[in-house]
Amino acid sequence: MKPLSILLSLLLSSIVFAEDAKPLLHDHVLPVLAAPDFKSPLDASFSVAKGKWTSADGVLSVLDLPEQKHIPVLHHRVGLASATIEVEFLIEGPGSFLVGCDSDKHVGRVVINPAGLSIAEDSVKPSHTIAKLPMTVKPNEWHKLRVEWRGDKMAANLDGSELRAEHAFLATPKARSWLAAGKSVKVRNLKISGETKP
Repeated sequence: MKPLSILLSLLLSSIVFAEDAKPLLHDHVLPVLAAPDFKSPLDASFSVAKGKWTSADGVLSVLDLPEQKHIPVLHHRVGLASATIEVEFLIEGPGSFLVGCDSDKHVGRVVINPAGLSIAEDSVKPSHTIAKLPMTVKPNEWHKLRVEWRGDKMAANLDGSELRAEHAFLATPKARSWLAAGKSVKVRNLKISGETKP
């Protein structure tokens, strides 16, 4: 009986994983553009805008530098019309984790904090939340996030829970994508896939 329960458990977890991995907005797999191993420094397609981002042993450690008066931000300097960004993150204590995209200014973002998941667009200041999913995001635990955008749509899957949004401003041509974090965050298994033309 025990081997059967183990087999069922493995089967169920593989089904859940398969559901997590399915596309949210795209009808085909996008080409992978970046998948850093975080064992060596980031390549030239990345640039640190704020904070301290340190790669070691397969993990990217993110630290806020209070004197900069801005949360840590890491740019990936490729403008993607369509994108899939997959990443795992761990928030150490209170804080947040964000994935977003810019033109010459911010376009849209997915925001995760202890109270849940939201999607915002940046045609106005401060950014305008257009979809929200209340859920508990525990600190000091690894969470799996998938973010996609295409045209005027943005979507996210956090630990199997999905959120989608649509807004005309999200269709603004993109110049880059970015990760941002609160006080202290760890990141692993980052994969950025996308297409530069609609």
